[in-house]
Amino acid sequence: MTPEAFRALFPGQRRLRHLASCSLGARSTAVDEAMARMSADMAEHGAPWELFEQQVHEARVRFAALVGARPDQVAVMPNASVGAYQAASTMDWRDRPRLITTDREFPSVAHVWLAQRPNGAEVVYARDADDYATLIDERTRLVSAPLVGYQDAVRLPVAELARTAHDAGAELFVDAYQAVGVQPVDVAELGCDYLVAGTSKYLLGLPGLAFLYARHPDRTDRDPQLTGWFGRVNPFAFDPRTLDFPAAATRFQTGTPAFPVAYAANAGLRLIGALDLARVRAHIGGLTALAEASLIEQGERVRHVPPERRGAHVGLLTGSPAGLTRRLAERGLVVSPRGDVVRISFHYYSDAEDVAALCAALHELGVASALHQRTA
Repeated sequence: MTPEAFRALFPGQRRLRHLASCSLGARSTAVDEAMARMSADMAEHGAPWELFEQQVHEARVRFAALVGARPDQVAVMPNASVGAYQAASTMDWRDRPRLITTDREFPSVAHVWLAQRPNGAEVVYARDADDYATLIDERTRLVSAPLVGYQDAVRLPVAELARTAHDAGAELFVDAYQAVGVQPVDVAELGCDYLVAGTSKYLLGLPGLAFLYARHPDRTDRDPQLTGWFGRVNPFAFDPRTLDFPAAATRFQTGTPAFPVAYAANAGLRLIGALDLARVRAHIGGLTALAEASLIEQGERVRHVPPERRGAHVGLLTGSPAGLTRRLAERGLVVSPRGDVVRISFHYYSDAEDVAALCAALHELGVASALHQRTA
């Protein structure tokens, strides 16, 4: 499928230039149809629980295929934070207390790691990729790294980190939320022990559903500490006196999933599954390079990341990210502020005209600001 054909599946792009997929993917006709199907299933069947369960199972299978995993290695989560907690809750920190992370970690996941300190975890921060290697030792239980940083879009060498962690007897946890859907991701090639990602960003679904991959779900120090009926060997046994855990990754699951969101998740996963993700990554790489060069040429400040290490967005430095986001929205440009940057993110439906429109709007805003200052 060409980028032009893919863009046609997102009719909202005719009115808005969606440059915020790092926060929420653009609305597609496929998601509209999926939500209509969910409503129709409820109208026809009243309580279509079996159909809901099929949607969740399909989402698990599709995500597993997308990242090169087996379905029994994937658990359905409400969000990435719960996935991180479920992994951490199975770990014994007494003999190996060190948990190495980075400031590039999304805070919601980072906070899960900090909450393990009362359980004995010693949270240590790596400054950069090289710093990880100096910190990993025989005291390390877990190494955590985002595949792509949520703020600056830096791609970390997680495959190298996995080898270093394993050599020291530690495990690697990867947050791939800012990567899955816009680049090839293979858990075997990464060598990670855990990976989380969700459906609301580049996977083009809605918030409320995420996935936890576990390489060896049954080889943990202890059972997950948060559980529910979907974490049982047979959830439909309805036995309040038995707490059993399957050997599969479903042992990490908790209560009833967000079934309506599963419809949207499958719509997005089908769209992504039909693409050549190597071509997607190359297309986006061309747009991020164009955006960075164009923004710098007209005097904007950009957080530079080498092209070979950059994910799917560019960080535009500004004194008021939230304010600039609102002003761009007034001009039909949807972007995403985080910290001191406005994130300009791209997907396969993005094109060079989006970059040109962004630059034109920023130029207009800059001129308007300068005129205001001269007349004030």
